[in-house]
Amino acid sequence: MTGTWILLGALALAGVLAVWHRRVNGRFRPTAEAERPEEKAVEPVLDEVTWQSLGAEPGERATLLQFSSAFCAPCRATRVTLGDVASRVPGVAHVEVDAEKHLDLVRRLNILRTPTTLVLDADGAEATRASGAPTRDQVLGALSQMSDTRSA
Repeated sequence: MTGTWILLGALALAGVLAVWHRRVNGRFRPTAEAERPEEKAVEPVLDEVTWQSLGAEPGERATLLQFSSAFCAPCRATRVTLGDVASRVPGVAHVEVDAEKHLDLVRRLNILRTPTTLVLDADGAEATRASGAPTRDQVLGALSQMSDTRSA
């Protein structure tokens, strides 16, 4: 009988963890600086040399900076989602970074897993980030909130 209770407890715990993971995966969270715009120092995340080493250009309005790894299935789905958003929203660029080839950048930006997406504003400062594969609506919502914050 004790084994049955242990099994039921393990299943309940697994269910709770699955619901929690689904809820937080891919959700954009504001950075500490974005939560206090009056204290925000507009400091670009990447300098000109780093952009050149990535072979990319930032977007005029925003940049979706995606950190990926080679054998990551959610990274492929994120690439499609972010590419779609960037192609539909004027002034938004999608830049994918191979985390394994740019470990210094991964460490400097505190990237803990792939995929991780940073949304950079027009000045190149980090506005928000998401760990995991965001949905199209989550990405569009993050861009919309960024626009609302700038116009306020």
